[in-house]
Amino acid sequence: MSRLPDDFVENMIELLGDAEAEALFASFRSPRTHGLRINPLKICMSAKDDSCLRALERMFDLQPVPWCPSGYYYDERTAPGKHPYHQAGLYYIQEPSAMLAAELLDPQPGDLVLDLAAAPGGKSTHIAGKLRGEGLLVANDVHPDRAKALSENIERFGVANAVVTNADPWVLAERFPAFFDKLMLDAPCSGEGMFRKDPEAAALWSAEKVRQCAALQADLLDAAAIMLKPGGTLAYSTCTFNREENERTVESFVARHPEFAVVRTERIWPHRQRGEGHFVALLSKRDESAPAANGARGERRRTGAGKSGAPEKRAREAERMANDFVERMLPGYSPGPGSPLLFGEQLYWLPAPAVKPFRDGALDGVRLLRPGLHIGAVKNGRFEPAHALALAAPVGGTSENEISFPADSPEIAAYLRGETIVHSAARGWCRIAVDGYPLGWGKANGHLIKNHYPRGLRRRM
Repeated sequence: MSRLPDDFVENMIELLGDAEAEALFASFRSPRTHGLRINPLKICMSAKDDSCLRALERMFDLQPVPWCPSGYYYDERTAPGKHPYHQAGLYYIQEPSAMLAAELLDPQPGDLVLDLAAAPGGKSTHIAGKLRGEGLLVANDVHPDRAKALSENIERFGVANAVVTNADPWVLAERFPAFFDKLMLDAPCSGEGMFRKDPEAAALWSAEKVRQCAALQADLLDAAAIMLKPGGTLAYSTCTFNREENERTVESFVARHPEFAVVRTERIWPHRQRGEGHFVALLSKRDESAPAANGARGERRRTGAGKSGAPEKRAREAERMANDFVERMLPGYSPGPGSPLLFGEQLYWLPAPAVKPFRDGALDGVRLLRPGLHIGAVKNGRFEPAHALALAAPVGGTSENEISFPADSPEIAAYLRGETIVHSAARGWCRIAVDGYPLGWGKANGHLIKNHYPRGLRRRM
């Protein structure tokens, strides 16, 4: 790796002392850790029915991550990110230290949760797994390209009760004062915990960058404070080691917002634990505090109603067609409480807790990448199912429209490349699965299955 910056070395010696700082520096010359987190929306982790989990443990040489029940270290040589199970959303590749934050936040089914700087989606998918399809997750990122990747990962994980936004945090703060039960802020930081993973990170580090990050973190925390309900919980995390971005940022925040109190702080160090390093502070907002509307940049706008952009009659027809398709192809499946929402040709299922804010205009002017579960599109009087619907609904259709192939089969490899599959399936839409876990849609003509796997996800090999 690159030579460690002198200011960083001095900071760590001051923080840890000579001997332990040297142990930290030595750890940067060791191999990095690799981890994945099981998706409880798709894999049962109960001891009574954990056959898939046991199979994954054997395939990838999984070892438990101590601070995350669904987290595991894997052997890098097994490459789980290249396996079809990854495309099916059975797990999320995530650095083990980063799994700590959502565990400490501990969202419960039914909670309203905001992940304020969510891309690429590690903590959002972790939160979604804990919500178990109940409540609401708003996953936001201010950067458009990163927000798109976030949306794709939410989709792959099969999450039905999430809204993905691409908005400035202060825009959200204006619209959602005292709205969320739990809030995750995995803040942009100087990335000292990336030194072992990315050698260029050390070369890009500077004391000035630390100061800039601390200023940004303070701004994001101030926005977050407005959106958390009294009695709510905020998790603030970074993948850096210095006190300025961690303890001092938290201390300064509590001084500005006396309604908050620090409940717990945790650090993971690469020379002490098996991980790249992480800092997490858990803060609570007192019940007796009034909604913190002061400080928001501007007034919350209410327009009286959200607009679907389509006549009511067309929206009703789209819903009818979608219901017919789901009843026929995915019998018994429901995305949970909510309402249909038609944007142009695209039909979504807006989770119930998001319906009122949408109708009140809280989401007006907020760029929505995914206003709930994407159900499909209505084009020229026909309904075309969305890729997200295939991944969100568990296996449960008839033998005629659920077609599963082994993970190592040529059909799965061809499907992921976007190729046509030779198969005598019944005519019409069918759902392709790998060992029983859905991957996406195809359309059969009796001897071939036309591939409907999204072009942007197809493998090049």
